[in-house]
Amino acid sequence: MSHEFDPFMSATSMARLLRDRHISAPEVMQAYLDRVERLNPAINAIIWLDEQLALEAATDSQVRLDSGANIRPFEGVPLPFKDFGKVRGNPDTMGSWAFGDELATEDGFTAHLFRSAGFALMGRTNTPELAAVTDTVNARYGATRNPWNLERSVAGSSGGAAAAVAAGLAPAAHASDGGGSIRMPASANGLVGLKPSRGRIPTDLEMWNYAVTEGVVTRTVEDTATILDTLAVGDSLGWFFSRAPERPFALAMNDNPGRLRIGVLPLDKIGLPVDEDCIEAVNVTARSLERLGHTVTTVTPFMFEDATLGSFVQTVMAAYSVLLVGPNGDKCEPFIQYKIAQAHRVDAAEYVALLRDVQVQAREVVAQWGRDFDVLLTPTMATCVPPVDQVHGEANDDPASERLLERRMAGLTLTASLSGLPAASYPVHVDRDGMPVGIQLVGRPGDEATILQLGLALEREYAWTLRHPAGYEA
Repeated sequence: MSHEFDPFMSATSMARLLRDRHISAPEVMQAYLDRVERLNPAINAIIWLDEQLALEAATDSQVRLDSGANIRPFEGVPLPFKDFGKVRGNPDTMGSWAFGDELATEDGFTAHLFRSAGFALMGRTNTPELAAVTDTVNARYGATRNPWNLERSVAGSSGGAAAAVAAGLAPAAHASDGGGSIRMPASANGLVGLKPSRGRIPTDLEMWNYAVTEGVVTRTVEDTATILDTLAVGDSLGWFFSRAPERPFALAMNDNPGRLRIGVLPLDKIGLPVDEDCIEAVNVTARSLERLGHTVTTVTPFMFEDATLGSFVQTVMAAYSVLLVGPNGDKCEPFIQYKIAQAHRVDAAEYVALLRDVQVQAREVVAQWGRDFDVLLTPTMATCVPPVDQVHGEANDDPASERLLERRMAGLTLTASLSGLPAASYPVHVDRDGMPVGIQLVGRPGDEATILQLGLALEREYAWTLRHPAGYEA
């Protein structure tokens, strides 16, 4: 290469070097493939890879780059895809033995968006079975281990994606979030993870009653904003449609948000134990935001009724498990089989009543933004990064149990998913064991710009882009 390859380079910088012909797309792809071969066995982030297919995608991009015509924003930048969605030439197993190894003959809606942005898709990243638990472990592919400490979890469900980016196996990775599945792995792996507003990124089919949205995990706020611009193309046929931003997010992230009212969640009143390092992450962020000129106060927002959140997980998510696996439920892990049995016990009236409750409470949740505060600050998770396979093991050992650890991981992220609010995890802190700790900023409906502006300010102060796990350097 004419330019020294840096595996931790941002996707935006890489796209710029590719456009300027300082590096070539096939060379970049091969460099990442070499890293996957050398480093992936220890962490098991990428569970399927066709090197020839990846190099063909890079070569196709290089043809565009050489011609100078029809160059897309991220032309030739490698990007792995979560094992949850169809990609031409890839299997789509959702981390489950319930599905075969058949290769998709065409892209799904989400893969089409990424390919249209110019990304060269490379392989599949691990996810828990049906993306249904907060620990990226499954019976089919095994556990994904955290590059910062191989004995720790990568969280879930986009854990394979986050581990791949943290280890420098790709500059960014496709991810999705229906209850915290972008934000939790971002926190556990020291990355930026934005869950966009409902309807911001179009999708052909909804999941979990419109709680699921597509996205990415990255190392930089700029990458997250710029990729969001390329994916937020609108969909006049969609059930939900977020109003287009006044300015592209990549430009708006540099704007001054003005003096904001930052509400801080009182962590002694959330009904869950919170680790001291998670509390400290919020405290240091609150002090930083005050230095930036914002008003920071403790607030006690309504965050859905606990019974509603529990019923949503046990009823809506369970029902979608039935839809996904069809007649192959007996091939699933015990906790999925338990969810399927739960779903069959719920009658239609009960299901509709739950969805009505979610809608009514969501209006109450959303009304607080702009009225009581502008942005809400919380830990991303109430726990530091747990041991690998603990949550997954507990789910299979006793699927009917309360599973407090899983609640501590997802309890603070679910609200934004059910209400459709934008929310981001930023890796501002490191715990006493050297593991990343993220904080969550939740914004007003359709207002990703403000939480990106705050994220960029925090990135400049905490310089998390310079931190990499030991042993994964170039």
